[in-house]
Amino acid sequence: MVDWNLATKVADGIAALQPSGNPAPFQALVQPADEAEALVAGYTGLTPTAGALPVAEAVDRKAWIEASLRSIRGVLDPAAEKAAGNAGPLGGVVGVSAGAVLGIQAGAISGFLAGRVLGQYEFPVLDPDAPARLLFVAPNLGHATETLDAEAEPLLRWVALHEITHALQFGGVPWLRPYLAGQVRELTASLDLDPTALFSGMPGLDDLRGLVDRLREDGLAALALGPERRAQLDGLQAFMAVLEGYAEHVMDAIGADVIDDLPRLRAAMERRRADRTGLLRLFEKLIGMDMKLRQYELGKRFCDGVVERAGIDGLNRVWIGPRQMPSLAELEDVDAWLARTGAAAA
Repeated sequence: MVDWNLATKVADGIAALQPSGNPAPFQALVQPADEAEALVAGYTGLTPTAGALPVAEAVDRKAWIEASLRSIRGVLDPAAEKAAGNAGPLGGVVGVSAGAVLGIQAGAISGFLAGRVLGQYEFPVLDPDAPARLLFVAPNLGHATETLDAEAEPLLRWVALHEITHALQFGGVPWLRPYLAGQVRELTASLDLDPTALFSGMPGLDDLRGLVDRLREDGLAALALGPERRAQLDGLQAFMAVLEGYAEHVMDAIGADVIDDLPRLRAAMERRRADRTGLLRLFEKLIGMDMKLRQYELGKRFCDGVVERAGIDGLNRVWIGPRQMPSLAELEDVDAWLARTGAAAA
């Protein structure tokens, strides 16, 4: 099993290395969250199938780390057990050691992200029925106001639009969470975990910055998928690109009317997002499918292009079912996707 106590200590240590800001302006979240829900639902037509969305919570980095590590337990514990199984007679020793190394790696990734995530619609990926949470990391929002030279109110409104869009995606499309859980479960079951590779070259706990730098670049490189899973991996990447691209499209479509000087804030956020963060980013790292920023940009361009040709109703065809999702190739060919799915031009 993964050493989750060690993971938490590593994450807390790395998070503490990163600068933070004043959390006070980001404690009152009911009004901005309710406003964002009304705006996003009005534009997209998405509504939660099970009633109200989770209550927006202002959290510190420690609370975000606890939530993120809890969400990934079901992914990494089987990986540690598999490492022990691959080690033969030394399985018991290797299992304990693999659990420690995976704990260090998961903690390092979570700790780095804990210093950057602004908001997150969070849920245990492998448990579609578990309650979701809507988290806003107040010290990171405070720091972002300083680094982006932004006012607290428009920044919070901007982040709320993005996270509420994800909340309405997963809360309003019944098949999304079970589908994502199934895809991740199949991929992690196919991981080819090499104990030798797992232990090679790991920096020590006394070099937290070096550990962060390595994991930002490589992720959990020891977790490898075989070539037979390439098509499934590509499909999941396209799926994630659409989730993000849809939220980005909605932010711009609504933000143009409710956020002053949107182009400047958008440009500042794009500079900050050169290193993507959030729940999906964490899972990309953990299962070795580290998507590049270009694919997220493709997701937004795809969504913008569909709405331009077929309106938001045309884009909402992606929520009909998994087969309506674009492939990686279709992300770059909007017309091909429209023709395949029968989305009528507006």
